[in-house]
Amino acid sequence: MSALARFTHMRDGTQEDWAIIAADFSAYARQLPARILTHLQLLEGDFGGFPVDRLTHSLQTASRAWRDGRDEEYVVCALLHDIGDTLGAYNHSDIAAAILKPFVSPENLWMVEQHGIFQGYYFFHHLGMDRHLREQFKEHPLFQRTAEFCARYDAAAFDPTYESLPLSFFEPMLQRLFAQPRQSLYKAALETSTPSGA
Repeated sequence: MSALARFTHMRDGTQEDWAIIAADFSAYARQLPARILTHLQLLEGDFGGFPVDRLTHSLQTASRAWRDGRDEEYVVCALLHDIGDTLGAYNHSDIAAAILKPFVSPENLWMVEQHGIFQGYYFFHHLGMDRHLREQFKEHPLFQRTAEFCARYDAAAFDPTYESLPLSFFEPMLQRLFAQPRQSLYKAALETSTPSGA
């Protein structure tokens, strides 16, 4: 076991304590892609009444985006858009967006964060809800981008006969995207504490 900080209340933490924590955090952060892959695998076998399980849906959404020429960041967003299903039954889009937020563009973040409302266009009316709920965003500059994501990739990804790319195909993309945050409260501290080439 590595060294541990000695404080029992954060107010008593020392520079040495936080050096220990920062060193451990750096190693832990590098394992984020592996933890995301593990969590994605929890979606396997979880059908929820759909024609395909949630992992297949995620892989199919990402495969469709990749084959359509979308860039890696967009494809990873497509892969992870429903990763929040296991813990966020009532707000899965928010969970996916929270995971992606430090690493993706504002455009892709908004798309993931709002996709649940936009996807509702295809089924809300069957549940007694307003299928046009997305119209509240009709003047938003990312309205069309998000509607297109749902129409071309998300809503179309329930085909049991579609040949999705395997999860291993997307692993290098996850490694690259989650290697370094673009924005984070801790970004400056990470840059000064991480040795170059690490």
